[in-house]
Amino acid sequence: MLRIPTLVLTGVLLLAAFAAPSVAATEQTPQQIVQGIADQLGKAVEGHQQELRQNPEKTIQIINKLFLPHFDIDYASLLVLGRHAREATPAQRVAFAKAFYNSITHRYAEGLVNYTKGSVKVLPAQGDLDQRRTLVRTQVFLDNGQTLSVDYAFRRTADGQWKAYDVIIEGISYIANYRNQVDAEIQKEGIDGLIKRLQTQGAAAIDEMKQQDSGH
Repeated sequence: MLRIPTLVLTGVLLLAAFAAPSVAATEQTPQQIVQGIADQLGKAVEGHQQELRQNPEKTIQIINKLFLPHFDIDYASLLVLGRHAREATPAQRVAFAKAFYNSITHRYAEGLVNYTKGSVKVLPAQGDLDQRRTLVRTQVFLDNGQTLSVDYAFRRTADGQWKAYDVIIEGISYIANYRNQVDAEIQKEGIDGLIKRLQTQGAAAIDEMKQQDSGH
């Protein structure tokens, strides 16, 4: 699976909308949303790394607070399901969206703890905003000194909110990459089997994070 470095998670996690967005969020451009998340994340994590490693659930709370209002998980999950979305029942689509989001947040919680302020540079907007698909371009500075090109795809929803639904890392769409894996897995074990694995995967990631901390 495509691995996501620390704040690339910003884009991957900009994939859900289970919380009501604030009025201020409706007035922000996609660039302002990404910059705001990066700034708030630095304040939430800096100086609290050890505490967050010992309490992974608190890291999940930070993720939900900062990312959730700006991520269209319902739309993203439909794109990931691809042709299988038509085969799924409404209940299965809801269950998949929730399991998909929880799996991502839990698997990348540890990487988020290592986020440092200034790791992401949001580049100036180019051209007019396209309500169907607008890209926010950023540069992510990795710990090894390398720079990664990361773009976040936003769209304006029916209620007028700008929501992110995909992250493109060095030209590779996370949605497209994940859709290929999901397609193969659904053909093998069905949608319910995939949902069950994602649910188990999220819980296992938190247990592993706790074990790693206790071993330090």
